[in-house]
Amino acid sequence: MSSCETCVVRNRAICDGLDAREITSLNAIGRRRSVSAGEPLIWEDDDSLLVANVIEGVLKLTTSTEDGREQIVGVAYPSDFIGRPFGQTSKASVVALTDARVCVFARNDFDRFAREHPGLEHKLLERTLAELDRTRAWMMLLGRKTAPEKIATFLLEMSERLSESDCTPKFGPARRFQLPFSRQQVADVLGLTIETVSRQFTRLKNDGVIELPSRREVEIVDRPALLALAG
Repeated sequence: MSSCETCVVRNRAICDGLDAREITSLNAIGRRRSVSAGEPLIWEDDDSLLVANVIEGVLKLTTSTEDGREQIVGVAYPSDFIGRPFGQTSKASVVALTDARVCVFARNDFDRFAREHPGLEHKLLERTLAELDRTRAWMMLLGRKTAPEKIATFLLEMSERLSESDCTPKFGPARRFQLPFSRQQVADVLGLTIETVSRQFTRLKNDGVIELPSRREVEIVDRPALLALAG
């Protein structure tokens, strides 16, 4: 495993704040792993055997109904932490949306390290609370917002999260970005049909709010208008 000192997300990941000795100890129990687009890393309802920091790429968190239908319940970007520390069972599958690199830890080793380093436990708590806030906002989006509001909110969140995940210096949300989702996946995430998603994208483009240089690329032309549409 490459030294944590050269990790591009170290200053934004949960290991931020550890001293040199602690980083060396954490480095000793982790390993880098490459994950191809479509490859699963964690399976829902399996024993929780590993946790990981995302270094590059985007992964989706999914749950399935009894008849096999998939629901995307979260997305992990570079510097995000995935897996279930201190838990016996994984509550969601984690699958790469794009080619990705992760820093993987055996859960038992990580749990032991976290118990011995309160600073890391504090970071985990902060991440958990932030994820809870995002989940509550997402419940509001799914339960109360109209289709245009959902699409506008989704694009704004993608702009912010993809900007955060970029390792180059940024000043505010990204203006132009590549969606890690297909139109069908956007529909699944937002509880809409693919036809509704396509209509809303076309409407935003025709109204001069966004440009669509390619199938997955989005450029926000009029951010105030998009914010207004998001409600």
